[in-house]
Amino acid sequence: MFCKASLVIVALGLLASASPVDNEIGTRIPLHKRSSLTNDDGTFNHEKAIEHSVRTHNKYRQNMINLKTNAGDSALNEGAEIKPVAQYHPVEKRQKESLTDESNDLEWAGNIMIGTPGQSFLIDFDTGSSDLWVPSVNCTSTTCSKKHKYNQATSSSDAKQSGSFSIQYGDGSTVSGPEFTETVTVAGVTATSQYFAPVTTLSSSFANDPIDGILGLAYQSISSIGKPPFFNTAFSQGSAKNNVFGFKLAKSGSELYLGGTDTSLYSGTPEYHAVSGSGFWQISNAKALVGKTVAVSGFQTIIDSGTTIMYGPTSAVKTFYKSVPGSKLYDSSNGYYSFPCSSIPSVAFNWGGKNWNVSAANFNLGTTTSGSSQCIGALAGQDLGLGTNVWLLGDSFMKNQYTAFSFAQNAVGFATLV
Repeated sequence: MFCKASLVIVALGLLASASPVDNEIGTRIPLHKRSSLTNDDGTFNHEKAIEHSVRTHNKYRQNMINLKTNAGDSALNEGAEIKPVAQYHPVEKRQKESLTDESNDLEWAGNIMIGTPGQSFLIDFDTGSSDLWVPSVNCTSTTCSKKHKYNQATSSSDAKQSGSFSIQYGDGSTVSGPEFTETVTVAGVTATSQYFAPVTTLSSSFANDPIDGILGLAYQSISSIGKPPFFNTAFSQGSAKNNVFGFKLAKSGSELYLGGTDTSLYSGTPEYHAVSGSGFWQISNAKALVGKTVAVSGFQTIIDSGTTIMYGPTSAVKTFYKSVPGSKLYDSSNGYYSFPCSSIPSVAFNWGGKNWNVSAANFNLGTTTSGSSQCIGALAGQDLGLGTNVWLLGDSFMKNQYTAFSFAQNAVGFATLV
């Protein structure tokens, strides 16, 4: 969806829990679910999963480029590398199929305002990236035709900057454009002179995606623009009262909370773990459990709201599924595994505190085919270039608990949803 190289790494055990934040201090942003990797008939949407995996691969490829440029080789995880651009070539049926007929849970989006007066955009809030971009009225791509577009001519607070922004996607197209500073408001939290990109080319991979753009919530060191992300600017200017934000991703009542954590949505105190990587919301010393069996241990995990499922290195995920009775490799090219639908595994992750479970519903992406007795798991084995021992935990994990992201502590916290 990664941490500053300069931070002092805290011991791998639990951080002392933060004092509870008054849930009236921060700002709530309702999030709306969009689409799914499971078809309406309960089958696994294999092609959409591949498309999403390619987008995730290329997102993290750009993150690695940005991190190396901004912080140097020493900031990279051991074994990390910049992978070639992954390719995706959709078949004709999928090019014509609308997302609106499918069920929810692929991404969560909310509205933001850019400019003075404000122009509204539907945004994917992404803890796995650090830049803000939306389409420009000068966009030449056909993909922009159905999007809300930023018009600097109608804003009194715009300022064009000297840099440029670009990300390459798997269909050979890009998201690219100039850099501007503007006033950006998210549910009353405002950042002035915020760097962002009103893009003039928009990858066709976003053609069937209802969002207009992306707002990154990770650290500055993985920013393509190389400037403070929105939330960091808002906190430094005093608009966000606490240097922490929280997510609830669920079938109802999904929410991003800026400037604190919404204590009405969880019980107890968040279990915090120190961030251990450069640029990413990455935490160490993880274990993956199947039932009571520790299937894999001692790895790093990146917590990313902008990624749908979970990924791990190919060999580690192969080891994980050895603990799942009846599992077998379903797609060797993309690392998907199947298991008997009649015995969905009990999966959990642990960082030295309690076990944080992944529900059966969130681990099961659907049957391999209509009427099949085999289902697809929401953990895939892929080498994204993040490092030899780094996993990526997206929404399939986050939907099971409240997740807090604390710049104040340089930590990620989990709490039990109510």
